[in-house]
Amino acid sequence: MSDWEQRVGAAWAAIDGYDGREDEFRALIDGLAAERPDGDPVAAFERACAWDSTGHSDRAVPLYEQALEHGLTGYRRRRAVIQMSSSLRNIGQVDRAVGLLEAERAVDPATLDEATRGLGDAISATLALCLADSGREREAVSIAVAALAPHLPRYQRSMANYARLLIQP
Repeated sequence: MSDWEQRVGAAWAAIDGYDGREDEFRALIDGLAAERPDGDPVAAFERACAWDSTGHSDRAVPLYEQALEHGLTGYRRRRAVIQMSSSLRNIGQVDRAVGLLEAERAVDPATLDEATRGLGDAISATLALCLADSGREREAVSIAVAALAPHLPRYQRSMANYARLLIQP
């Protein structure tokens, strides 16, 4: 891990210490991002995360879009899709969020590294919230139960079946 990545990780680990001083936290992340080359997708992503994590979904979305448009890859790309979708939900663009998340769920897991695949449940959870907001509650519960089922110590098969039955006509 590079020195820059370690410093970014340390900044994020300290975010709770900035309660009430969110502008200082965003300035810290902005300073770290400024060390990256112009147009760097990782810099845009980190800035987006800082705005998002301090309650400014509207300011985060354009930065997530920029990061994705400039070629953000791997684990951060998937995080950007999840986080941007959550932000879109927060600003009333739930249909767009659903579309992004459904496309992300359709990505072949075999093409992803283990860490990126590991975000699959976060995609499902965010999609479930978006679907609930769009009036598709049964589908939302189905996705949430299906995502939870593999983590249960028992009843995995039953819960997976119940999840499927929720959306069958």
